[in-house]
Amino acid sequence: MKKRLFGRDPAGRAVEEVTLESAEAAVSVLSLGCIVRDWRIDGPAGRLPVVLGFRSLADYLHHARSHGALVGRVANRTAGSRFTLGGRTWDLVANEGRHHLHGGPGGLGHRIWEMEGDSAAGTVQLAYTSAEGEEGYPGMVDFAVTFHLEGPRLVCEMRGVPDRPTPINLANHSYYNLGGDGTVQDHVLWLAAPDYTPVDAELIPTGEIRAVEGTPLDFREPREIGDTDIDHNLVLDSGRDVRRPSATLYCPRTDVTLALTTAEPAIQVFDAARMEIDAPGLDGRRYGRFAGLCLEAQHFPDSLHRPDWPSIVRTPETPYVQRLDVEIARTK
Repeated sequence: MKKRLFGRDPAGRAVEEVTLESAEAAVSVLSLGCIVRDWRIDGPAGRLPVVLGFRSLADYLHHARSHGALVGRVANRTAGSRFTLGGRTWDLVANEGRHHLHGGPGGLGHRIWEMEGDSAAGTVQLAYTSAEGEEGYPGMVDFAVTFHLEGPRLVCEMRGVPDRPTPINLANHSYYNLGGDGTVQDHVLWLAAPDYTPVDAELIPTGEIRAVEGTPLDFREPREIGDTDIDHNLVLDSGRDVRRPSATLYCPRTDVTLALTTAEPAIQVFDAARMEIDAPGLDGRRYGRFAGLCLEAQHFPDSLHRPDWPSIVRTPETPYVQRLDVEIARTK
């Protein structure tokens, strides 16, 4: 395990980086936003980068689009930046037009967390207390996140304990590219997702749940991502075995496979089809269109306006818990 000062923010606060290492991989995590900055696996040409990241803190502050961050308190979109809970309307900070996205401009992915590494256990632990009213949310929440590297597998355990009922829906926002460079258009994706939630022109769910059959979102059989512009919530099969992967991704150029295991009800799939970053990434690479694929395990977007969807309201008695298990390795 390695620890270093990654940089200082404009207020002079230190942002640290811890790198977990195993025989098969090395994963670097920042105290800023629990960001997975770098993830490398052993490949034919040495260490192959499999996520998009940046070399400097300034690039994260000015150019990142939630790259590698833990987003929340509520990931994804909340329409109109407001919701009703406990007979009261709560106004959130808008940061995508009139809507609230990924916890707002001061969400968890933008906060500096307390971070401690445990070399003996091969883990890094992060903690942050979100104050009452932060970004408009009710209640105070004590958040704790643990990353543990087990060979080629990174396990991320997230927990949020509120002091009163409040919505919580976290997601890891890593952009994966198993080729190390180029685009993900040749990557082969499989999802245990028979349905999706259609959206309007502002990417807000309409409230419907539709079958993926006959749409570009049907990945029930493995197929290439291609040039499809995807930024959709895919509803996972509620009857699946949550101990087995809910999604896999394969790059034929490097023979590398990703397997993602989650008990969350959905995965937001985003292929960055229109995104171009004006800053060099890892190893000086440029991140253009389709440079990475996000597989964000989470609850449905805009759940606070859909009482018939799985609830994201958590209480002191029923705290928030999520376990995300991602294994990336060369196919044997």
